[in-house]
Parts: sequence; structure tokens; C-alpha cells
Amino acid sequence: MTNMPAIADSDRDLLLSRIRDVPDWPEPGVVFKDITPLLRDPAAFDTMIELLSGVGGQDVDVVVGIEARGFILGAPVAHRLGAGFVPIRKAGKLPWTTTAASYALEYGEATIEVHTDAFRPGERVLIVDDVLATGGTVRATVDLVRGAGADVVGVGILMELGFLSGRAKLDDVNLRSLLVI
Repeated sequence: MTNMPAIADSDRDLLLSRIRDVPDWPEPGVVFKDITPLLRDPAAFDTMIELLSGVGGQDVDVVVGIEARGFILGAPVAHRLGAGFVPIRKAGKLPWTTTAASYALEYGEATIEVHTDAFRPGERVLIVDDVLATGGTVRATVDLVRGAGADVVGVGILMELGFLSGRAKLDDVNLRSLLVI
């Protein structure tokens, strides 16, 4: 599906100025994108939440946040939209009956879970996360939501690592990345 229009240059500049590159973390050769300065700045944080809140339209029943930074972004988006919030967690972290989806990583496999009663059929769901890399985690999340009979109205991402081509796994969703790096 098509991406939403680009954000204003002033908003893009504000967000980018609050994301810190941390070289060689968590291992040599990796440049980690640290969003804690963005979270610390009220204007930048508010801009990010406002932009992510517009991805699924105003008729959203539930916002999903993907562990762990997706929780930080998704909960205020849900609050702003007057929607519920559902966490998607790594396997074994939720205390109730769950359904799971596994996906490939560069070296191995991972599994995420959600409570079996998290969604009702027909609910309109917005998925929020901080980074889109290879697309596996978001793809698995879309599949979990749809498997419960709910509708994914959008996926809002703060940063997309364009060189990893994760978007290719999500051509059937309304995907908006605020920043493509």
C-alpha cells in the first residue's frame, strides 16, 4: 500500500536532531539509534506522538506497541486517540493465555506473543514501533492481529532503516515511517 505524505521538513529536522547515534553498540560495527534524547524533549516527543497518531485515522479501537520501545510510543498514541493499548511481547513474558508468531532474524528465529483476548473481530488496530529494520517483527505482529480477526488500519514507525528493505514484507498494510534513514 502507499505510504502517507512526507512529514514537514521542520518536524523531520526536529526528530532527527533528537536521535543520537551510538557507534559500536551493542557490538562493534553497529550504529545504534538512541531515541532517549527525543523522549526527553517535550516538543519532539509531542511532535512524534502527534504524527504517529495520524497514521490510522481517528477511528482506531486499539493501538499495539511492540516490545519494548513500541510500548513507550504506542501508549501515548492510544491515549491521544482515545483507544485501548495492547502490548506485543517476547515469548514467555505475558501472564495469560497467548497466541504466538515466529519470524526469522538475521541469525536465528524469534517469537512474539499477545493475549488471546486482546482483540475482538472487526476492531481497528494501529501498530506502533520505533524502528523498522528487516520487517520480521512487524510482519509477525500484523499476522497476529489479523489472525484474531481484527483489522490493521495502519503501521506507524518512527525510523525506517531503508537499506534493510523491511518495507517489502509489508506491502499489504498502510505503513508510515516518520523518518527513513
